[in-house]
Amino acid sequence: MSQLVQQLHRSEIGDVLENSLRGIRPNFNDCVRLLRSRDVHLMGLVADNLTKNKFGRKTSFVNNMILNYTNVCITDCKFCAFYRPPDHEESYTVSIEEIESRMKTAWEMFGITQVMFQGGHNPTLRIEYFEDAFRIIRKKFPKVGVHGLSASEIDMISKVEHTSTKEVLSRLKDSGLQSVPGAGAEILVDEVKQIISPKKISSDTWLRIMEEAHNMGLPASATMMYGHVETEKDIGEHFVKIAKLQEKTGGFMAFIPWSFEPNYTRMQKEQTVKYPAGGTQLLKMIAVSRIMYDGLISHIQSSWLTNGIAMAQIALQYGADDFGGTLLGEEVVSCTGARSTELTPAKIIQAVKQIGYEVEERDNFYNTVKMH
Repeated sequence: MSQLVQQLHRSEIGDVLENSLRGIRPNFNDCVRLLRSRDVHLMGLVADNLTKNKFGRKTSFVNNMILNYTNVCITDCKFCAFYRPPDHEESYTVSIEEIESRMKTAWEMFGITQVMFQGGHNPTLRIEYFEDAFRIIRKKFPKVGVHGLSASEIDMISKVEHTSTKEVLSRLKDSGLQSVPGAGAEILVDEVKQIISPKKISSDTWLRIMEEAHNMGLPASATMMYGHVETEKDIGEHFVKIAKLQEKTGGFMAFIPWSFEPNYTRMQKEQTVKYPAGGTQLLKMIAVSRIMYDGLISHIQSSWLTNGIAMAQIALQYGADDFGGTLLGEEVVSCTGARSTELTPAKIIQAVKQIGYEVEERDNFYNTVKMH
């Protein structure tokens, strides 16, 4: 610890990091200073110290599947290689029978404890489709948590039904929805959204829907997609907006920063973004996430999906405490041609034990299922 203190005294961001070790979270200007600093290793040491104080040398993961129920989408996000317009020859919507069949296979073969239910903004799907899907999952597979539908998907359902997002959330909760993923946030700055996803919901709408979910007893994860057109100030604004909502509701269980993968997207074709952000930026984002949310949002996810297992192992030493999920059946990131987008529990357990950590398998709500 004395060696760390000496390093802090020599660093341009030492005051911010020392404050965080004393339990004082950075403000917006402090956050921007961290994001602009190249002292990533020192941020990592401090973030790791904060994480170890809370979790020791233990990392969690969830044995889950992703059920991408439709790729039909009318939102045309420039960062997405997954979606297809209505009537496209490659478009699909998964039937309720097929949903049950996929769930049965994942439950019987892998013993999953969570399904992440996400897809495109399909204007032909009524709310009954989602209610039927959630009811059958909860009835047939009661031990599997339903983590489904981003704020932007909920907004789409409300438009199809000509009703409020609050009413949609209420009906979905009654039919079996248990928590809400953080997708659709990207960067919570509308000037950025205008460039990368002009048809998607605004930052304020995302935050409002999340607040409605929290107030209804639906916890959520929060995410950030970095590595495209955003600035350090935009990222800082994103961090602060989520912190303010968390201070108000306490409804976010986890924060997940993930890096934009440009392959096969319009942003790459238009030369807006040529390359993904890379490993150093991932480690900085993980460390800053822990420092910004220490004592506020418990869990920071290591984001192996877009950065790979080796980077996720290092991220666990830079402030992350959760490896994420096995993601059986993932289709969105795989459309970019990125590395394998699913893992077995055995591979995650091996990856975590290789760096000398204990492994906790968790459920949808971060409760322990078992220690490995």
